[in-house]
Order: sequence, then C-alpha cells, then structure tokens
Amino acid sequence: MVIVEHELTVPWEAVLMEPTAGNGTGVVVLAGSSGRVDRQRARLLAEKGFLVLAIRWYGGPGQPAGICEVPLETLVAAVDLLQSRGAERVGILGWSKGAEAALLTAVHEPRVNAVVAISPNALVWCNVGPGLDGRDRPWRSSWTWQGQPLPFIPMDGDSWQPVEQGDGPVAIRGWYELSERTYARRLDAATIPVEKASADILLVAGGDDAMWPSLRYAEQLAARRRAADTPVHLVTRDDAGHRPRFPGEGPAAPSKTFAYGGTARSDALLGEAAWAPILGLLHPGQTKANST
Repeated sequence: MVIVEHELTVPWEAVLMEPTAGNGTGVVVLAGSSGRVDRQRARLLAEKGFLVLAIRWYGGPGQPAGICEVPLETLVAAVDLLQSRGAERVGILGWSKGAEAALLTAVHEPRVNAVVAISPNALVWCNVGPGLDGRDRPWRSSWTWQGQPLPFIPMDGDSWQPVEQGDGPVAIRGWYELSERTYARRLDAATIPVEKASADILLVAGGDDAMWPSLRYAEQLAARRRAADTPVHLVTRDDAGHRPRFPGEGPAAPSKTFAYGGTARSDALLGEAAWAPILGLLHPGQTKANST
C-alpha cells in the first residue's frame, strides 16, 4: 500500500499519513509524556488503511514547554483536520499522558467516535513541567477546556521517596498512589467522567506498570462505563508494564530515568493481544473487537 506523508507545521508540528486505499477512518496518534510526533506508531496504522495524524501536543512553537494547562482544543483541531480530509469516523489512540488526553477529548468532543487508551489513568493529574509562563510551580492542571483548567490531583512532593536507590531508573508508581491518598478529597472532582463520552473506548493496561497503576485505573474506567451502560473493551495482562508494544514495533528502548515495569516479552504479548481489538474498534468493519 502506498502511503503519502505530509509534514505539517500549523497549527502544530505533525505528520499526516494518507494511504492511497484508505478505509474511511482517521486516527489521531498521541505519544506519552514526550509529546513527540509518534511516526512509527502512525505508520503501523497507516499501513492498515487508516488516515493517520500524529501531532506534537506540547513543547512546540506557541505551546507550553511542559504538560501544563494544555488546551484540549489542541486535539479538537486534529479531529477537524481529519474530517476535512474525508474521514467519516475519527479515533484517537494515546499512550500514557496521551491516553489521558484522548479520554478527556472524547468526554468534551462528541465527534470522537473511538478512543484507544494505552496504559491510561482514571484521573486528571497536575502539570509535568512548565506552562507558557515558564514556571512549573505551583501545581496546575495538565489540561484546560474552553480556557478553564480541569480539576486535578497534585503530586505529594513532601512525603514520597523512591524505593530504588543509586543511579538506576526509578519507579514512580508509589508517588501517584501516595498522592491519591494525600489528596483523597479531590479524587471525585478530578476523575475522568468517561461515561459521558459517546465514543467507543478500548483500554489496554499491564498489571506490572511501574509508572502508575494503569491496570487499576483501566478497571475503574471500565466500571464507570458499565455502570452507565456504555460500551467498553478491556485488554490486560498481569505481567506487562507501562509500554505495550504492537506487532512490528520491537522492544521499547531502555530508560536511564524511569522504570516502566514488565519485560520485553510480556509487553509484546499484551500489544499482540490488543492489536486486533484496536483495529476492530477503530474500524468496526475490519476486525471485530473482543470485549470483556
């Protein structure tokens, strides 16, 4: 299949991958906390016939330097572009903080038809890095909608100490768990109300995630959807970590900073198990997604 790549600089840095034999579905691809343009994952989907737009959602010209009060309208503009290029169905596939953004966008934008949230969380968290003002404190929301910051959970920076010592990568899952306990009164307001989203939702999570408890979060999100009698799909593996890998991606690069959990094999097995359901959710006529 021939795929035509278009480099974009407005309104954000992005690549649009347009297959010559498209299937009518457009997909926005969001990386995790790097915010980068995820070309590899975009190409995997384009090779399956999807019109794919991978964008830099922070850190570019005119954007906050960190994940700090990032407007969800950034993602709505991506939906606009895909529809302008003829997409009849629009999905958002996001990983980690990108999954948080994808779910929140679907809550606020009814034109989003499908969301694939990989290693998601169930809460709106505080900023990671500085905002447009160049400051990273005081804590602020990661996201805004129509100019207003969304309610969020701050990080408890006074009590947490990493279990790992020395120069090795650090698992920060415990920091998130501690912060939930410290700011328990803020949990309800900061919970992502996925039951309000009209989109089909698929959640992919590993039980050995060392960044945050994405399996517990995925189960909480699924429970909210089921309680509201709205569809949800859940693909999990107890021994996988924060970085599931899809067929054709290869192992994730090691990190000197963060421990992600899982193993190359378990992460690949979770990605393999999720791949057919992902394709089916994004384009229901292509593959029937499995639900649990």
